[in-house]
Amino acid sequence: MRPSRYRGAGLLAVVVCAGCGGSDQSTLDPASRASSKIATLWWIMFAAGVVVVSVVSLLVLLVLLRRREKGVGRWMPGTAFVAVLGFGIPLAVLVGLFALTLSTIPATSPARATTSAPNALTVDVTGRQWFWDVEYPAAGVRTANEIHIPVGEPVELRARTADVIHSVWIPRLNRKIDMIPGRTNTLTLEANRAGDFRGQCAEFCGLQHAHMAFWVVAEPRARFERWLAAQARPAHVPSPGSETRGQQVLLGSACVYCHRIAGTNATGEVGPDLTHVASRRTLAAATIPNTRGYLAGWILDPQHVKPGNKMPATDLDGGQLQDLLDYLESLR
Repeated sequence: MRPSRYRGAGLLAVVVCAGCGGSDQSTLDPASRASSKIATLWWIMFAAGVVVVSVVSLLVLLVLLRRREKGVGRWMPGTAFVAVLGFGIPLAVLVGLFALTLSTIPATSPARATTSAPNALTVDVTGRQWFWDVEYPAAGVRTANEIHIPVGEPVELRARTADVIHSVWIPRLNRKIDMIPGRTNTLTLEANRAGDFRGQCAEFCGLQHAHMAFWVVAEPRARFERWLAAQARPAHVPSPGSETRGQQVLLGSACVYCHRIAGTNATGEVGPDLTHVASRRTLAAATIPNTRGYLAGWILDPQHVKPGNKMPATDLDGGQLQDLLDYLESLR
């Protein structure tokens, strides 16, 4: 029995510690007004919970001790004391927390962006199994798994789904918002400092739900404008040689039916837009880094990297693969 207890304790420790690594998705490391309000509410609830549990535990202990001293069934003194601490105070705490929760909700409301900045930047995010389609409609920009926003400015995020229910959540910037078929829900993002903030699908959506993440990059307005202008340009025209051969490999394959590259006959809508794929930091919805080696593995055997995703394996010889990599790495 003792080894089983040790194994159980070890498993519990692993589960507890699994949520303690890093602050990329920590609600308690806020980077916006909305997330600061949420974090404050969490700490107050935590403190109130500790107080209530401590008081109730103390009362239970007192009852057990007095029952042992006076005998079972005998009326014990201090009933009013027990009623106040066991019922009155917890009730007051719960009412107070409820009121505090109601006062926090306006800080996370999407209406704040439209009232404070009617011309706020709008970003459309569509959840798909299992990646994020990102569009800036005013600029005609489309990308994937990466959202850039200017620091200190409210951005309206319009959330939709192309298949099942998803939920977009950037813990350090705001609450989560569900993506429901046939509906458009909105959320306001307003980072108070520059940085990279990890987002995640927070609604189970199938086999690769855990590998459906993205990054929000908050940057100064000037840098954001440069990024947006670069993303609005057509795809890089390949140089003669390996890049041109790589483009021919891609355009002559079934890739054109799933992916889009602006300015070419690749107009697919199933997979992520590849027009500027080399400018992104990750592949496969933040599952692997965007490096040449990982890109090669993803092209040849995507099911090994992310089982169940909708991208099939690609049958290429060594020369074709290297040419294709040269072309894709030029798409910045």
